[in-house]
Amino acid sequence: MDRFDFSPLFRSTIGFDRLTRLVDAATGVDSASLAHPPYNIEKTGEDAYRLTMAVAGFSPAELDITVQENTLLVTGKAQKEDENGGGYLHRGIARRAFERRFSLADHMKVGGASLDNGLLYVDVVHEVPEAAKPRTIKIGTTVEPGLIGPSKGSVRTPKRPPNFGDVSFSRFSGA
Repeated sequence: MDRFDFSPLFRSTIGFDRLTRLVDAATGVDSASLAHPPYNIEKTGEDAYRLTMAVAGFSPAELDITVQENTLLVTGKAQKEDENGGGYLHRGIARRAFERRFSLADHMKVGGASLDNGLLYVDVVHEVPEAAKPRTIKIGTTVEPGLIGPSKGSVRTPKRPPNFGDVSFSRFSGA
């Protein structure tokens, strides 16, 4: 039986924890992979996540974080240095440009980002809008169809025909 490598899916999604674990357990595929820049995705709360990227040598002005639809895009563009290499004897800190895309689950919102000691932190929160949250519907007493009003399940009483003295109105007038 052939095995499928789902690591590209796992390394670029946030908020699909249960699906990731299920597919990973079912296929036995290790989701770890080497990429530049290295990063971690951690769950920091019930509906909160943190993306941590190692971006040594980049300043905040050289980094850009964009969210469009359900995609988080982190890009880094190192500013050009002088051509002679700045006098380095060895340069092991990679300052090459990068672009990383992460798929976000529905209702995931980026809460903020910070850069500290060469690590870029991006906080992501799962915020379900009020319209998508489950709501409880109160059950009223039995009424005729069409008598339930438009506002929050309130029950209207049926309208009575106006009283015009001795004159009676009915749907079926007999001859």
